[in-house]
Amino acid sequence: MNGWTALFYKEVLRFWKVSFQTVAAPVLTAVMYLMIFGHVLEEHVQVFEGVSYTAFLIPGLVMMSVLQNAFANSSSSMVQSKIMGNLVFLLLTPLSHWHWFFAYALSAMVRGLIVGAGVFLAGVLFVWQSSVLNFSLMPVQPLWVITFAVLGAFMLGSLGLIAGLWADKFDQMAAFQNFIIMPMTFLSGVFYSIHSLPAFWQGVSHLNPFFYMIDGFRFGFFGQSDVSPWLSLGVVGVCALLVSAVAVNLLRTGYKIRG
Repeated sequence: MNGWTALFYKEVLRFWKVSFQTVAAPVLTAVMYLMIFGHVLEEHVQVFEGVSYTAFLIPGLVMMSVLQNAFANSSSSMVQSKIMGNLVFLLLTPLSHWHWFFAYALSAMVRGLIVGAGVFLAGVLFVWQSSVLNFSLMPVQPLWVITFAVLGAFMLGSLGLIAGLWADKFDQMAAFQNFIIMPMTFLSGVFYSIHSLPAFWQGVSHLNPFFYMIDGFRFGFFGQSDVSPWLSLGVVGVCALLVSAVAVNLLRTGYKIRG
């Protein structure tokens, strides 16, 4: 096992050792959203033609869980290492900034995808036990589903790395999560189609890259989306490259981790 794979393995073990908190708890939260919003709004919200609200909601919750947990993994790992002081042991190794980047971003992606898979399975069970729902959760375009899930998780893992490098305290990290990640997630169309919004908020949604991740991911399930999946892929791809470039550059210069 070489250097960067050892760091990757250590980062995966870090969240897997406490999987009840890092995997099971987010899945349970998403199931609560599904039960409450699905039952309350099923008969009251119109989304895509021929698609029930609960069916519409499940891919949104899956992608939301992927994004939030990928971000949480790399950001919490970095800021904890800085606060606890054990980051110095990594700084003593000959690992390059590229090794650091791929180890943190890929381990964050793994956690995001595992949680997303858990939410999807919980959604399948929810549909299976609900006699009032009659639809399939099998994606009609699985390649789009995989592409947006991987790209979104990788981008949020990189963004989490930036946040972890910037934050010196847990409350700074909480501010980043509460004032940037959470609003962008909830304004991305997880719970609704943006066509149901007033014109102003539709315009705001089109400036939110999270919207394109959710919409493209949902296209893979239903073959329908608010905007073209190719536009979503272009926006997400460019944003992922930009965020990754910033994270790599911060690691290269040793931002807030080297004296």
